[in-house]
Amino acid sequence: MNWRMGLGLALLVATLLFGWSAWKNRTGPAAAAAHSTQSDYILHDFEMVALDKDGKESITLRAPEMRRSAADHTYAITAPLFLIPDREGEHMEVRSRTAWVSAKGEKAILRDDVVGNSPPGVGAASEFRTSRLDIFPDQHLASTDQPVVLTRPGATLQGTGFEINSQTQQYKFKSKVKSRYVPKSAQ
Repeated sequence: MNWRMGLGLALLVATLLFGWSAWKNRTGPAAAAAHSTQSDYILHDFEMVALDKDGKESITLRAPEMRRSAADHTYAITAPLFLIPDREGEHMEVRSRTAWVSAKGEKAILRDDVVGNSPPGVGAASEFRTSRLDIFPDQHLASTDQPVVLTRPGATLQGTGFEINSQTQQYKFKSKVKSRYVPKSAQ
């Protein structure tokens, strides 16, 4: 065996070891995806109050868990309860199974079994249900393009698309509105 054959064999072994090492240490798509969904921090059983530009309560959030995404600084929330104040400081309650909040907090998207209740003791009690609700705290608005059912004593309203002003507690349906009125004498 001459020196060229020995050198060739050594290079072949080195190349095979390098290839095997690179193969074992490669980053797969699953690892990259796990890194992109990694959380900066997680809060458990918390209450957070967001203030508007004047220092007044804009919205309050209570939830068993919130995770902040390391990639885009957005928040994923489990079983949130949003308390949205009106002009008088009374709070409309809005719950859902999950929610997403933008990095700067200017938008929250509630998903899955969204239920909103009017402030207790303010006018007739009302409740609305939908599958998704977008909340814009700085604009005092909440809206959806999904079907909504609103129930008040003696009346049920259904429609597609819904908007509510949290300051005035006024709401409007956008389309396909149906109403059902049950007088007190029939209840």
